[in-house]
Amino acid sequence: MLLDDAGAGLLLGVEIDPGATLDAHLQEVGATLRDFMPEHLHRQVEAHLQLARQSPGTHESAILERIAELVENSDDVDLIIFDTAPSGHTARLLALPEIMSAWTEGLLQRRSKAEKFGAAIRALDGDDDPASSTGANRDRRIRQVLTQRRARFGRLRELVTDAKRCSFVVVLTAERLPVLESVELYEQLAKLGVHVGGLVVNRLSPAGAGEFLAARAEQEQKHLDELRRLLPQAQVDTLPMLPGDLVGVQALEKLAQQLG
Repeated sequence: MLLDDAGAGLLLGVEIDPGATLDAHLQEVGATLRDFMPEHLHRQVEAHLQLARQSPGTHESAILERIAELVENSDDVDLIIFDTAPSGHTARLLALPEIMSAWTEGLLQRRSKAEKFGAAIRALDGDDDPASSTGANRDRRIRQVLTQRRARFGRLRELVTDAKRCSFVVVLTAERLPVLESVELYEQLAKLGVHVGGLVVNRLSPAGAGEFLAARAEQEQKHLDELRRLLPQAQVDTLPMLPGDLVGVQALEKLAQQLG
């Protein structure tokens, strides 16, 4: 556990910059590719990376790498909380560890076939050319990078599907579309093997605050009842609409009391 000078626990915050994360991800990939490729192909590598920047999944892959990095470097941290994107993005992000692991496994299998084929050709030709040795070393480096990548995504996949170590909390408002989206997200997470610890229905209108808010509170209760009907097995907590912003220690303590 991290402690300050007075011995109290620390709360650390990290904001993942999507643009900077994507740039760093592509720079790392580019450096690896240039190391593996002959120099005359480096320009094509750059062109490929520029196209990859706009390709579907590149942004999510970069963010996933950053999340995996934060998780792997958290031995002295008691708890990590990720504030994720809206439901559709979150479902795709949590599915990525399994997808990337399978994709990397496929690449490793193809590398194995290519290496065996290359070794057979060199043996038939009696090739002792240093260039062939360089190619074999490059193959080993490629395999090492892919193996490390598979292991990283595998560890992340094991973490997010371990109910003892990881749990997802769905936060929503008591309105028709958020309720329906949250039910769909709950079902998607269940299929991915991600444990959902509960749902928090936020910003419920206060009682006794005029006809307008009373009517709104009545409508919210209907949506809350529908949520509980559609997900009878889920724990559902509620939070009232608060008068101020949730900024500072005192505001967070009041919020904790509401949840407690």
